Amino acid sequence: MNYDELKTFVTLAEVKNFTKTAEMLLMSQPSVSLHIKNLEAEFQTKLFLRSPKFLQITPTGELLYERAKKMLTIYEQTKQDILEHHHIIKGELKIGASFTIGEYILPPLLYDLQQHYPELKLEVMIGNTEEIVKAVRLYQVDVGLIEGQTNDKEICVHSFMKDELFIVSSPHHELAKKEEVTMADLQNQSWVSREAGSGTGGYLNHVIRSNGLKVKSLLTISSNQGIKEMLINGMGLSLLSYSVIERDVQHGNLSIIKVKNQSFIRTLSYIYAPMMTDKRNVKTFINALLNKWPNEG
Repeated sequence: MNYDELKTFVTLAEVKNFTKTAEMLLMSQPSVSLHIKNLEAEFQTKLFLRSPKFLQITPTGELLYERAKKMLTIYEQTKQDILEHHHIIKGELKIGASFTIGEYILPPLLYDLQQHYPELKLEVMIGNTEEIVKAVRLYQVDVGLIEGQTNDKEICVHSFMKDELFIVSSPHHELAKKEEVTMADLQNQSWVSREAGSGTGGYLNHVIRSNGLKVKSLLTISSNQGIKEMLINGMGLSLLSYSVIERDVQHGNLSIIKVKNQSFIRTLSYIYAPMMTDKRNVKTFINALLNKWPNEG
């Protein structure tokens, strides 16, 4: 068993396709097959069930997958620890971020990191909160940033920033013409929401349920930009972070609907697996994050 074989196995387990695995790892398909064959011989077990139409990991393959992810992480961390002796922040840092954070809040921090640590290679994965939690748990990213909540006991969660959300609509919506509205005005309205698993979508669902709001219609879109386009074209209301709507409000494309005696504030958090606690690049990122937004968590 060697690093390349484990890397091949983990990649194949995730993409479930020999050709795509070969392309991603810049190797031939026969080499992928040989790596898997060597591992199956070493562990004396079938790792995948194969047919012309599907590729399915076996129970023993699942067991090796979980351990292999940890072994690869330990290997990469060891390389990073050796680099520490040279006092240089370099190598890779994989960051997972939920959509609102990844698209609107994270970019200025990434710019700062690149200015201070030009040899640090940054890779960002953007998904909804549920997807980022899973990526952290499976060591697909080194650190994650989420706007939703998680009860996952396998990861560490720390707040870093307060985020205010606002109900928004087209400037031509009937409620946008009022200086202030009440919760009663929000009854029987059409809403546009993020998808299940999204922190923003979950927060809107909480607001609707906790205030007993009746919903006329609900459209779900897995994109902040998609929601804004729907609103601009007159499709009801939504609840979005100010970072997402700031420019559109300033340009007059969207209007904030002020709700009497109500504010919508949530906490943004950074998450990581316990194994990542001592990884130098993760520490560097967290320090930069907390310096960027001090005393907000």
